[in-house]
Amino acid sequence: MNDTLPFTDLKSQYAALKDRIAQRMQAVLDHGQYIMGPEVKELEQRLAAFSGSKHCITVSSGTEALLIALMALDLAPGDEVITTPFTFAATAEMIVLAGAKPVFVDIEPDTCNIDASLIETKVTARTRAIMPVSLYGQVADMAEINAIAARHGLAVIEDAAQSFGATYQGARSGNLSTFGCTSFFPSKPLGCYGDGGAIFTSDEALAQACREIRVHGQSARYHHTRVGLGGRMDTLQCAVVLGKLERFDWELDRRRALGERYAALLRARVVDAGLALQLPVVRPDRDCVWAQYTVQVEQREAVQKALQARGIPTAVHYPKPLHLQPAYAQGAPYIGSLPRAEAAAQRVLSLPMSADLSEADQDLVVDALAATLRGLADDAAAPVAGRAGA
Repeated sequence: MNDTLPFTDLKSQYAALKDRIAQRMQAVLDHGQYIMGPEVKELEQRLAAFSGSKHCITVSSGTEALLIALMALDLAPGDEVITTPFTFAATAEMIVLAGAKPVFVDIEPDTCNIDASLIETKVTARTRAIMPVSLYGQVADMAEINAIAARHGLAVIEDAAQSFGATYQGARSGNLSTFGCTSFFPSKPLGCYGDGGAIFTSDEALAQACREIRVHGQSARYHHTRVGLGGRMDTLQCAVVLGKLERFDWELDRRRALGERYAALLRARVVDAGLALQLPVVRPDRDCVWAQYTVQVEQREAVQKALQARGIPTAVHYPKPLHLQPAYAQGAPYIGSLPRAEAAAQRVLSLPMSADLSEADQDLVVDALAATLRGLADDAAAPVAGRAGA
């Protein structure tokens, strides 16, 4: 067994794109415009065209993208933003840093995305926005979310850090609502070699606000029209993403194919064998680009330990929902208040996934998981069998 199977295979991706990325980076080194160089505008134009959005504003990270979008809405103290508790902390973190209060809504148990049918019950007179997360690479039910927002005059900010390239009812993630915010963290479907991110919008005024905020609120040099921050994406990182765009369509196709293959293999070798495993679900009106391929298991710690012994890395996205985190609990943590998110946090397990995952390695992952679950099932049944024969 290869004991160095990567969780995300960035080395193989780099080997395939090495020359193109080197050319792009060398061009930056030659012209020396490391901040807001020509690659920044080129990348923004290409990503806007790819997404179908009128405007793309590159920023220093996906986290910063969320903050800048929220700042562009001119939130007031006490304003509320509805979001999911089952996400990375940056989602709620930016709501708090923008001066608002996160209001958590429980998730769908099969997709782990926010349950749109529960959102309207949390809308109050202080609600200003809804921030759904396109978790694991699949967009949430944006049609219903946008309809709720329209009825109540709210903005919608899609946290698309994991879903750039995914589609929903024929449109691209990032171009589905007031704002779309994505991340170019190295392990994302489209990543750079450091931190980076982008904001997408088709609203002219909001796009201008975001551009000003990312350069310390300047509408012109040393003319500050609003409070801002230093949120620019480095030219070198834009060059890296431009290099990676050369095969991004292929990578998206490959991710979708690997996701379908995982589902088929796991259904045949695990679920149909009677072993306890919950597969992720993709809704029929959308696809998934599988930033993570995340299943749900019982006895997760034992499963992880056994897989690690077989050379299979895993990860947990995410082990504790945000409403139970001390920084966001809004008082004493209330266990049981969002039961689906709490249940998922105890069971989710992400398997190796990237566009360069080989089918042979994917087979190894599935076989190792099947053997692990079978072993745990046999161990659980053994004492019962022993008593029966006494």
